[in-house]
Amino acid sequence: MKKQHPITLFGAAVMLAVVLSACGNEENSFQEQAADNQRQEMNHSEMNHSASEKLPAGLEEAKNPKFTVGSQAIIHADHMPGMNGARATIVGAYDTTVYTVSYVPTTGGQRVTNHKWVIQEEIMNAGDQPFSKGAEVTLMADHMEGMNGAKATIDSAEKTTVYVVDYMPTTGGNPVKNHRWVTESELSFR
Repeated sequence: MKKQHPITLFGAAVMLAVVLSACGNEENSFQEQAADNQRQEMNHSEMNHSASEKLPAGLEEAKNPKFTVGSQAIIHADHMPGMNGARATIVGAYDTTVYTVSYVPTTGGQRVTNHKWVIQEEIMNAGDQPFSKGAEVTLMADHMEGMNGAKATIDSAEKTTVYVVDYMPTTGGNPVKNHRWVTESELSFR
């Protein structure tokens, strides 16, 4: 058997380490990209946590909401940190069509996907008929920086009651006033 020179063995070991490292970096890069995409989908750090009392034109109060104005409910949504599990006071209840949308902010930056929620009355020239999944629309909402005037794609649509709520984040900090929107399925009495 021919004896291998130590430098040859060292060189082979270094090559193997480089190849394995590249594979690991590729996997890590894929995992980091997936995590970035999820953060972009769920990142509401630029969201206007509290909003004014002014509502979109044409929005009608719910005739028979499950949660009445002034009542208490528990939020089961994670639109932003400290929201899930928070006790909310119902400020308003409205019957409308609610949408998840994807859009590129007018201020630039990455595409926001599956933003919850935009309502019928926050879409330019919406009319009375709900939009279908995949429809292209222009947003008139200002929940997040760069949202108003953005071209968006409808990801989902549901006719339901939406609520405006006040709540104290479970993570502490200042109370959130007039948060828009929480759907009926995201609230419970306990």
